Amino acid sequence: MKKSILEMKTLRKYKEYLYEEERSQATITKYMRDVMQFYHYLPEGYKVITKEVLVTYKNSLSDKYKISSINSMLAALNGLLDFMKLSYLKLKLHKIQRSVFYEEEQELTKNEYKRLLDCALRKGNKRLYMLMQTICGTGIRVSEHQYITVESLKEGKAVVKNKGKIRIIFIPGKLKKMLKDYCRKENIIRGAVFITKSGKPMDRSNIWNAMKKLCREAKVSDKKVFPHNLRHLFALTYYRMQKDVVRLADILGHASIETTRTYTMTTGKECQKSLSKMNLVVPIYT
Repeated sequence: MKKSILEMKTLRKYKEYLYEEERSQATITKYMRDVMQFYHYLPEGYKVITKEVLVTYKNSLSDKYKISSINSMLAALNGLLDFMKLSYLKLKLHKIQRSVFYEEEQELTKNEYKRLLDCALRKGNKRLYMLMQTICGTGIRVSEHQYITVESLKEGKAVVKNKGKIRIIFIPGKLKKMLKDYCRKENIIRGAVFITKSGKPMDRSNIWNAMKKLCREAKVSDKKVFPHNLRHLFALTYYRMQKDVVRLADILGHASIETTRTYTMTTGKECQKSLSKMNLVVPIYT
């Protein structure tokens, strides 16, 4: 059997393939980072891919990463194996029991969200103030903020293109008015609303860092403060009001309802309160 050797030119072709498949820039960056890690794991000068080497690599990850992270890395590697027509070598992902509850120490509450907003204003960071409200008010992914444009504000909706799919994001009236006022004051007359001094859409890492700087003054745990938690707060608030997971999946741009269900999980404490309100436990009076 012909040996399967992993070369840099193969990785470059794989990256081109991901672009052709219209994967998002964030996905491409992550996939390439993960497959490059495997490339460097292989012995220098003898980068032959075998099932034995793949299994050994998989096992080596257990000491450094969480199971969910390992599965994500293996998915990227399996994608490369598919591309190289080595599907018979693909690795099995670890089975993970789906969590029933959301970790309380990770859930961002409405009060904490509002404290972050107040803190951003006190620091004079109006751009971050408006961006957090945009993510939390529409449920978009942080990478999708580039689709919130001056033109979309006129329409009252944004057309988001992600992972080869197109969906419509409606912008709430109050948010639309606030964003229009912000654009007028910042002299933003066309294109993306949230831009850097050079006129390019803000980078997700800059947004992440800016949010982290609010934690201490806002008295919110830094474990709760990251852009994706704003999307989670939107999803949970919507679900509590509407109880419509199918519609929520459409709004969030999920292909699978199972993905959306992770956004509707409540904390264990909240579940205990709900059980107590059922009044189905009758105490014995003596």
